Amino acid sequence: MSSPEGRPHEESSSRGGSSPHAERGPRARRAAYPLIAVGAVGALALTALPAWTAVAAPSATAVISEVYGGGGNSGATLTRDFVELANAGSEVFDLSAYSVQYLPGAASASSQWQVTALSGSLAAGGHYLVGEGTGSGGTTALPTPDATGSVAMSATTGTIALVSGTTALTCKTAADCTADSRVLDVVGYGTAVVREGGGPATGASNTASVARADSLADTDDNATDLTAGTPTPVNSAGQSPDSGGGEGGGGGGTTDPGTVRVHDIQGTTRLSPYAGKAVTRVPGIVTGVRTSGSKGYWIQDPQADTDARTSEGVFVYTGSTTPTVAVGDSVLVTGRVTEYHPSSTSQSVTEITGPTATVVSSGNALPEPVKLDGTTVPDAYTPDADGGSIEAPALEPGAYALDFYESLEGMRTTFTDARVVGATDAYDELWVTVKPDEHPTKRGGTLYTAYDEPNSGRVKVASLDTTGPVANVGDELSGTTTGPLDYSTYGGYILQATQLGTLVSEGLKQEVTRRQKGDELAVATYNVENLDALDPQEKFDRLAAGVAVNLNSPDIVALEEIQDDNGATNDGTLTSEATLTTFTTAIRAAGGPRYSWRYIAPENNQDGGEPGGNIRQVFLFNPKRVSFTDRAGGDATTATSVVKTRKGAHLTYSPGRINPTSDAWDSSRKPLVGEFVFHGEPVFVIANHFTSKGGDQPLHGRYQQPARSSETQRAAQAAEVNTFVKSLLAADKDAKAVVLGDLNDFEFSRTVTTLTSGGVLRPLITTLPPAERYTYVYDGNSQTLDHTLTTPAVTHFDYDVVHINAEFADQASDHDPQIVRIDVSRCRGH
Repeated sequence: MSSPEGRPHEESSSRGGSSPHAERGPRARRAAYPLIAVGAVGALALTALPAWTAVAAPSATAVISEVYGGGGNSGATLTRDFVELANAGSEVFDLSAYSVQYLPGAASASSQWQVTALSGSLAAGGHYLVGEGTGSGGTTALPTPDATGSVAMSATTGTIALVSGTTALTCKTAADCTADSRVLDVVGYGTAVVREGGGPATGASNTASVARADSLADTDDNATDLTAGTPTPVNSAGQSPDSGGGEGGGGGGTTDPGTVRVHDIQGTTRLSPYAGKAVTRVPGIVTGVRTSGSKGYWIQDPQADTDARTSEGVFVYTGSTTPTVAVGDSVLVTGRVTEYHPSSTSQSVTEITGPTATVVSSGNALPEPVKLDGTTVPDAYTPDADGGSIEAPALEPGAYALDFYESLEGMRTTFTDARVVGATDAYDELWVTVKPDEHPTKRGGTLYTAYDEPNSGRVKVASLDTTGPVANVGDELSGTTTGPLDYSTYGGYILQATQLGTLVSEGLKQEVTRRQKGDELAVATYNVENLDALDPQEKFDRLAAGVAVNLNSPDIVALEEIQDDNGATNDGTLTSEATLTTFTTAIRAAGGPRYSWRYIAPENNQDGGEPGGNIRQVFLFNPKRVSFTDRAGGDATTATSVVKTRKGAHLTYSPGRINPTSDAWDSSRKPLVGEFVFHGEPVFVIANHFTSKGGDQPLHGRYQQPARSSETQRAAQAAEVNTFVKSLLAADKDAKAVVLGDLNDFEFSRTVTTLTSGGVLRPLITTLPPAERYTYVYDGNSQTLDHTLTTPAVTHFDYDVVHINAEFADQASDHDPQIVRIDVSRCRGH
């Protein structure tokens, strides 16, 4: 989700990308990668396919250049059949969504095309070898194929087609196959019925293939274009059987680099000057290999230029194909340069896609990594483009952290002894700071203090070779962590570690707040993250312990994200009785009181969150300590209001909702208002869950400064609550009210300043020492999203954020709860 500092879960949001690459990040357990001495590396690249018109016109790009079906037969030298493709054009040809297909020469009604899927790409002027069926005869293996099948082709007659897609053809005549728009090229040989032109190519046998001339001329007449001769298979690395490059064998192929280097590809801005263009034999040393998720590998040119703006590293994207190169291999990569945007608002990753690679040598020393620390990473985070894109301007790596990281995209980087500021997540990724003195929190995190101070020392870390350590905030990655620097939509720049420091635990513990005194009213808020009756008992038990033990059984608990009784099942269920019965029973079992509850059920699917979940706020209260004043009549669409009486203010409906038909609450949770009595004193509690940050631009994105579009609705919601509190104070200037919940915004945000406008509410988070002002951790930033505010009459209180979730890898919720204990007897107006 592309939220700048917000919520990665937010009820129904997903971590999936919107691009055709789908899940691009290292989102699965890493597997060991195989080692090879030499070979060609195929890849999947999802570029648009050209609209070919079958064989109606001669091909000026990919053609079938040679066909041999006698492999392994009597008298044959080669042990295997093959089809060779060649590229007559001047651009790389993407084969990732193509296939070669075989049909017998005398096709019957029951004959079917046999399909061999292709991957990778075909270099301009290059070759691509498809290995097919193997026989028992022959003595010489093919050079390492670029794709493999098992089709037992006839030595003397048959048809090969180059086809867009992997669905088998159904045509059985030359005319029908010519008319099929998926067919790019056809070679019929022997006596094949399906062929191009006046007749098939002749002369194929156990010892002879049919092949095009070196010019790759394609006149759409097989008999003219292809002639019989000794088989001469060549793969994409330029290897042939007599070059020592047989299947499983060694060297061969050209080892001369092309004219384009990695720093030329990366250029001096965020966008490559070669984007969309083919590059040939780009040299580099493999510095990291990713074998799961978004597969591929990084190469880095050890011969750096003198421009600090141009990265020497680049990612080679192989898609669904597992790379067969190893760290330390010196390679020459041919492919197409692309700029992959993980999301519409993110920066891009410069990549070489549809690659083929020649391994020149192995076991090479890796380039020295660039150090990431307080002396190298600038304090200023990003250039300001007045909300526009920062992609076109030249990088200033000495001035801005985002420019510095971009100038190292794909290169080896390193840090030592870094403090963990974001716990290990479900994808084995964590956050560290390479600037230990940058806004430290009391418990080891990094505090997010203002929009213009996003903490430039934060770096995300994943391990390429092993499962990452389970780390909490405040732990340390001791020693050296090194690997290529990548970019992800989930947080920005991420070091893909080939060497990971040792985790040193600092033993972070959950906090336990004190119990309220007899004359103190304890009011808490807790976001319980989409809790419904179908959740496992373990989740209920852990959340219950948070209430009964860590919060020490508050008198009133405002819960956010309580769902209906069957959760995301979208069948119109609205009640939460089963959910709340299970939860309060678990609290009782954990040593807490027997809580009662109140809520207003929403209209079906009108309050946002998961479809069918019918999310809402709920009051739990301990009836032995506090009473709830019930005034019937409140429902999902009826607003409660304040009535002035001789004894002070009271609500028309309790529980009730604040102006629920206002546009401010469209597809969002409506505040829940309740009237309580503690020691004879009325206390009003307003539970909130403002709209999420979904749709906001990310801190690390291409638009700077990032737009926070979701803030508009939250400000409108804050204005509604502010207006209601003003009406309460107009009826009773000494009214004691607590406004609390998940506001999805920061203490310095427009949302909070709107909520407190006119001095009607005081945000209690600002009464804490700065190093303790956070309830949530996102992208390594400790920040405040949950709030408690009180009216001016609440003069004697003790406020605490109880850190039990946000800093830990093992969480019951992603939010920390908070509590205020109010000495009602000493407050104004008592």
